Amino acid sequence: MSSTPRQNTLAREGALAGTGLHTGAPVKLRLLPAPVDTGIVFRRTDLPGSPEIPAHVSHVAGTDLGTTLGQGEAKVHTVEHLLAALVVRDIDNAWVEVDGHELPAGDGSATVFDRLLEGCGADEQDAPARYLPLDETFSLARNGSEYVVAPAEGYRVSPSIDFSHPLIGRQYGSFRVERESFAREVLPARTFGFLRDVEAMRGRGRAQGGSPENALVLTEDGLVEGTELRWSDEFVRHKALDLVGDLALVGARLRLHVVAERPGHAGNVALAKELVARAEKKMLARPILTIEQITQYLPHRYPFLLVDRVVEFEERKRIVGLKNVTINEPFFQGHFPGKPVMPGVLIIEAMAQVGGLLVLEQMENLDEKVVYFMSLDKVKWRRPVTPGDQIRFEVEVLQIRGATCKMRGVGTVDGNVVAEAEMMARVVDR
Repeated sequence: MSSTPRQNTLAREGALAGTGLHTGAPVKLRLLPAPVDTGIVFRRTDLPGSPEIPAHVSHVAGTDLGTTLGQGEAKVHTVEHLLAALVVRDIDNAWVEVDGHELPAGDGSATVFDRLLEGCGADEQDAPARYLPLDETFSLARNGSEYVVAPAEGYRVSPSIDFSHPLIGRQYGSFRVERESFAREVLPARTFGFLRDVEAMRGRGRAQGGSPENALVLTEDGLVEGTELRWSDEFVRHKALDLVGDLALVGARLRLHVVAERPGHAGNVALAKELVARAEKKMLARPILTIEQITQYLPHRYPFLLVDRVVEFEERKRIVGLKNVTINEPFFQGHFPGKPVMPGVLIIEAMAQVGGLLVLEQMENLDEKVVYFMSLDKVKWRRPVTPGDQIRFEVEVLQIRGATCKMRGVGTVDGNVVAEAEMMARVVDR
């Protein structure tokens, strides 16, 4: 069996109720398990049709004192604390149902969400976890924030802040983003603001539900009466919490180290967009196998060669291949005239060809070998594929016994699953 980290969803549902920090409105939240490759998706259950909003940088609708996601008229405010709690527990797929504009504030930290997720538990899924590729160090400056990002074996954030206030001053922290230490050292850190700014924030419709019960409120020389810090550097710890929550919007797990100077939501989101853009550019510009190389592995030729390039490869584990679907495909002449749709069997054939490349790569004397598929199981088509789409096929090894290989494949277009199947193949002599 493959040792590749697996995707996770929730083992069971969970719910809580509270008040939004900025809207001041009561809200109920419910977490539900979701299928493989769903990602984290919000649902506004109080609106007609329960519109869905994927937790992705492409759906960021605002960064004023928190991160807001939107899809059309539907919006959800202050998502970063829940997203950070999900990241720490490696929850890749979940539905988040809310009946209002904003998530519950809790005590201003992510503790309320961490406790909710503890009750939900995790359920490992039959698909590899997706990691955002990064193979070079880069820097970014946006909206007064500065970042240096480097590849790493794990995930670490190292923020610095500087405020002219006796309780803050210059603070620095460095935190591993993993279950035990991050949950203990960062998730309980509360959001903070200055008493002198409260009136102006409320004039902008913000901080309507803010109070010392859900935020650290700073006076000119301390905290409002009755409030105590959990750590002397709780402020920079909360910045680490926000940074991890905002970077969750890349839609994949991360293996990198982020050094951040004066991080804020606008800068964090800009960094998330840069990470996604770099990953997409790498995928398109640097194929592992070009079409010319693919023809050295596969016996198929036009019009039956259905793989254009291979962009990711892990020996004996997984492979990612792309198929660019154009209006010039010969099958569109009859399927269907006036409304072209790629035949489902050819989608699975393309997936199988990607899987064949994974199997053949380990073989010697390729010109003497060919892959025959023995069985298909659990085949499902989720949505149509039309001209202009690019199908991303990810195929992983489930089991290898001699010359026989069992694989699982998933095809997606723009992140949406279009087809999936389990395949059994055998390498034989030509």
